Amino acid sequence: MQLKKHLKNNIRIYRHAILAVIIILAGFSAFLQFYPDNKLNLNGPVSGIDKRRAFNNEIFDKVKENYWEKIEDKDLANLYELAVEKVTEKDQSLSNQDKEGVLGLMDQVTSEQDTEENKNALTAQVTDIVLANLKPFGRSRLYTTKQKQDLQNTVTNSDPNINLYSELGVNKDTSQEKVEEAYQKKIEEISQKEDSPEKKEQLASIGRAFEALSTKERRERYDTIGAEPTVLGKYLDPKTFYIPIKKYSPTTFNEFIEVANSVDEKSQADSLILDLRGNIGGAIDILPYFLGPFIGQNQYAYEFFHQGEYKPYKTQTGWLESLLRYKKVVVLIDGETQSSGEVMASVLKKYNVGILVGTKTKGWGTVEQAFPIEHQLSENETYSAFMVHSITLRDDNQPVEGRGIDPTISIEDPDWAKQLMSYFNEQRLVDAVRKLTK
Repeated sequence: MQLKKHLKNNIRIYRHAILAVIIILAGFSAFLQFYPDNKLNLNGPVSGIDKRRAFNNEIFDKVKENYWEKIEDKDLANLYELAVEKVTEKDQSLSNQDKEGVLGLMDQVTSEQDTEENKNALTAQVTDIVLANLKPFGRSRLYTTKQKQDLQNTVTNSDPNINLYSELGVNKDTSQEKVEEAYQKKIEEISQKEDSPEKKEQLASIGRAFEALSTKERRERYDTIGAEPTVLGKYLDPKTFYIPIKKYSPTTFNEFIEVANSVDEKSQADSLILDLRGNIGGAIDILPYFLGPFIGQNQYAYEFFHQGEYKPYKTQTGWLESLLRYKKVVVLIDGETQSSGEVMASVLKKYNVGILVGTKTKGWGTVEQAFPIEHQLSENETYSAFMVHSITLRDDNQPVEGRGIDPTISIEDPDWAKQLMSYFNEQRLVDAVRKLTK
């Protein structure tokens, strides 16, 4: 990897506290945006049919405005007709192939239900089917409050239902030394058991808990916002540092900076293995910050495509000094690298930041967003329209969706090790990659 060998003196970008706030706000923007619909102004008490008509009207408009691909009224109306047929198990016919036709059909089929609860349930079911059948199929859905909260927990990498202190048998007041002792004791106890799926799960749970509580910084982050670590780091040998990135959450950028800066200045490390295998993506809003340390500030990094328009994104941060030491960089990818992970892999490939090694990525190139709905069906549930808003593009300007990112060196090739040697001529680095990928 050819990184610049000096930093501009006037760039001071790593003020973590301020940047963390910016990133968290950006990461949650998908959940906090509000799109008022002024086309249907409901004042005072409204009947159930008025609520449902307002709901259907708003969903139709949101798809037209926010879905990544321009969709004609007749095509969207046809999706509604097919969805209604599926739910009612009857042939249906639209009076018009437009929004008014959809509203009329929905009024008709809900009027055939005997209770308000069933009318609302049918409306929600039809809406969910319509969204699910937008391309790529199954990515867009009608989300309940619980589903939206689960999504938010996934993005922030937190699980309010799990107490990681309890997993280790300690509490928040336990000293760091005692936390480590509890972890070692748990590992020894579980290791003595016979091999089984349950033993494997227990070891994974204990490991997960210790990862989140193993350092002061990680522990403070977990105590404050419940976020578990997404970036780790360790030496594979005196000259090779290894950084796996599991996903992208609002805290991932700061975690990466901490890990990268943890390498001692006197270290011999000159090789980096950045592991994006199994990276499920996440908060794609942090990528303009995350990519800056690798390719420099104010660089065109990637583009999104939405309804015929391309939106470019530039890096918001600059070179990271602690990365300049690495002259040999390997980026690991596989079939489970997806979404934001694929975008990052594509950018690193475009800027020749290291050698991509592994297998083709998943090809999950969509950016989803949860759009609040103003006109709800009832007070018992708050729905959101979770929708594919944009698609991501590769370094060759082709959609990531369905194509994925090709590695520079495929480990499926019998001579992959020889190919990697031709780039770096470092047997220890080849051995490290072999051990990680076997």
